[in-house]
Amino acid sequence: MGILVEKIEERYKNVAVFGQGFVGLPLSLSFSFRGCNVYGVDVIKELVDDINSGITYHTESFEGKTIQEILREELKSNRYRATADMELALKECNNIIVTVGIPIRNGSHDIKDLLDCCTVIGKNLKKGDLVVIRSTVIPGTTEEKILPILEKESNLKAGEDFYLAYSSERIAEGHAFEEFAYMPTIVAGINEESANKAKELLSIVCKVDVITASNIKIVETSKVFENVQRDVNIAMVQEFARFTEALGIDIFEVVKVANTHKRVKLLTPGPGVGGYCIPNAYHYLEPKAQELGVSLDLLRLSRQKNANLPEIMVTMLEEKLKSLGKDFKNSSIGVLGIAMKDYSNDDRISPPIEIVNILKNRGAKVFAYDPVVPTVYDFKVEKLDEAVKNMDAVMILAKQREFDAIDLEYLLNNLKNGAVIFDAKSLFIKYKNELIEKGIHVMSI
Repeated sequence: MGILVEKIEERYKNVAVFGQGFVGLPLSLSFSFRGCNVYGVDVIKELVDDINSGITYHTESFEGKTIQEILREELKSNRYRATADMELALKECNNIIVTVGIPIRNGSHDIKDLLDCCTVIGKNLKKGDLVVIRSTVIPGTTEEKILPILEKESNLKAGEDFYLAYSSERIAEGHAFEEFAYMPTIVAGINEESANKAKELLSIVCKVDVITASNIKIVETSKVFENVQRDVNIAMVQEFARFTEALGIDIFEVVKVANTHKRVKLLTPGPGVGGYCIPNAYHYLEPKAQELGVSLDLLRLSRQKNANLPEIMVTMLEEKLKSLGKDFKNSSIGVLGIAMKDYSNDDRISPPIEIVNILKNRGAKVFAYDPVVPTVYDFKVEKLDEAVKNMDAVMILAKQREFDAIDLEYLLNNLKNGAVIFDAKSLFIKYKNELIEKGIHVMSI
């Protein structure tokens, strides 16, 4: 299965990947099924135990196999194993990749987990080791924060005794294996030798271009820019959606028509901006911008507008129900999809979750269904019918494969007369006329 490397140089054969989440696990397996001996390191023992038992809830797949199948095969081959023993992994491996995230809490970045991880790495660093940082960071972090820690804890000199590089993570969750292999990988090192060694290591997985940039700050910054531009574009199309709503036309059709222009590529609006990357991107730039005395007014405004989207979505539904003479408090609201994006099981920084919480805070009774997200919530139900039947309104907030199969007959048989469908994903708009004829109110984003 996969594209196996026929021969891997001995110095790149043993790899430790720190962090076994949405990036780290598929990256670890990508090295493993190409012939490397891989330690997947994580501090969450329950996660490590699950992975070593072949259990993961990720929705990745590659070349016809699910990540669950790939994981079981690599565990059986003994090329991959998960561990919470950081020192063991560092003793066994001379190539170290760090995918530990920097969470944003109350608008501020928290770099502690990443620096703690690098402190342990530094204490166990050996001469000749290669360290590649793949976490998304505030520009300057690798050289200004991580490098001094590694040198201090190891008493080794970066670029001479060990090698240090940064490579941006560019994957979309759900397409990790494919994009690790076929998305160009960007890398830079603290010196030429560090960059060359990192390029050779990453080329085991990346089957297209591994591009070397002139310095680490360029790669760190370009990664954040890639995410911020999507945040700005989403904010723009959300304003377009408010305009088309007031004009009485369909934003999704407007976007489709506009995108026939060869130099136009508008995104489609949704119920909010979720996941670990895009909502956090501005906050990775802002600290360095303040330090440099640079204004980011446009980026700040875009982030604020996108952060307000869940409130806007709930207010739109509340106003619709009130116009129909329904009391929003104690209304029964079904929610389809609580993942942070379509066809995902990732509910980190999820706009649908935020929308649910706002609905509950305003007094509505919420019954949310998502067949893929494994997290337990008190508002989740186990079956589709429980989020559709007898609801005053049903909000479609994230697509899943099961929802794609819902047809007009199911909707007509299960929605009560006078119910509102708030279709934030334009999934059932194709049935709009038929639903309206049967007394169902249909609204879009």
